[in-house]
Amino acid sequence: MADDGRRGDEDERGPGATHHVFVVMEVLLEKLKVLNYEEEVLAKHHMRSLSRHYFVSSPYLASNPGEQFFMFTIIAAWLINEAGRPFPEPQEHDEPNATVSDVLAELRAFGVKVDFPPSKLKSGSGEYVCFVLDRLAEEALRRRGFSFRRPNYPSETTEEESVMEDDAELTLSKVEEEMIVGEEADEEQNVMDLEALKLRTTHTEAEPSSKPDEILESTVDAAEWNLEVERVLPQLKVTIRTDNKDWRIHVDQMHQHRDGIKTSLKEAKSYLDKLQEDIGKTLEKVSSREKYINNQLELLIQEYRGAQAKLSEAKERYQQASGGVTERTRVLAEISEELDRVKQEMEEKGSSMSDGAPVVKIKQSLTKLKQEILQMDVRIGVVEHTLLQAKLKEKSNMTRDMHATNISEPASGPFS
Repeated sequence: MADDGRRGDEDERGPGATHHVFVVMEVLLEKLKVLNYEEEVLAKHHMRSLSRHYFVSSPYLASNPGEQFFMFTIIAAWLINEAGRPFPEPQEHDEPNATVSDVLAELRAFGVKVDFPPSKLKSGSGEYVCFVLDRLAEEALRRRGFSFRRPNYPSETTEEESVMEDDAELTLSKVEEEMIVGEEADEEQNVMDLEALKLRTTHTEAEPSSKPDEILESTVDAAEWNLEVERVLPQLKVTIRTDNKDWRIHVDQMHQHRDGIKTSLKEAKSYLDKLQEDIGKTLEKVSSREKYINNQLELLIQEYRGAQAKLSEAKERYQQASGGVTERTRVLAEISEELDRVKQEMEEKGSSMSDGAPVVKIKQSLTKLKQEILQMDVRIGVVEHTLLQAKLKEKSNMTRDMHATNISEPASGPFS
């Protein structure tokens, strides 16, 4: 399918171009059904069937963009594989930009011109999504050897044949028969069946006439003919059943709706014109009053702007001053903390100086020390006495030994 009417400005495309994507989507769905996508794609991924306008971007057909994008990538990958080119099946956690770029690369490989950015496909819906899938479906159908042919319309019948066919379709309505039964039961029993009359007339015309081709003259009396006509006239009543599917009824309804729309449009147009005129006057009044108010408040606005400038300067000075105050506050907190520590130390020292317990302890320690000194002096005296006794004893022993040695030496001299 050609992509004419899909691109270009809205003015060049015409008023029906916005609805062209609906037609493309319906044709795409038919192509997917021919390719048997329901069994090969939907049944495999446990997905529901696509609606007629699934990939159409419209506020009235809002859906889940993530689901639409995943469905688009799955079907595009399947169509590329069906067209004869290997393409991996995308996953839900794949990067969308990479997947879209791969799909467009495969589309260009088929010779399709792509003149729109890949971001147009990330929404999972819109005319570009339908265009890509439609071209891929065409490639898949071309590889399978399938092509859509032009429809063959039946030949038009002549006016007489159409009238005969229309007359053959006229039958008695059952509803009207039931309504007439209660009122004219005798007459309804003799209602003429046009179908049977047509068949009988056709059968009679088909048979060749056995009469000679001479001029036929009637031998019936006119009075008797009129009486017979009056007698069978009630039986000639025909009730035509209205068929709502007849195109003539639809045409009449279209004409009626068109006339109603024209009438309503005339009335609505007058109201809208009046409303437009009122709105224009109101806008002019509003704009003029706005200009007047602006002129009156120009001085106040200038004063306000000056006050705003002064306020900005004051705020800047305040921020600078607040920065110095913050630093001085921090220094003050440190000095206060040091002062508290010094006061605590002075209190501890003052309390220790005014307390007499250490003096008592010192006196007790001195008394105890004196006692220990006396005891040590006694012990020292005892030790000195012991040492003196030991020295005296040792001295006496040495003296005795010396005397003993002197005595023994002269006695042993002359006798040796």
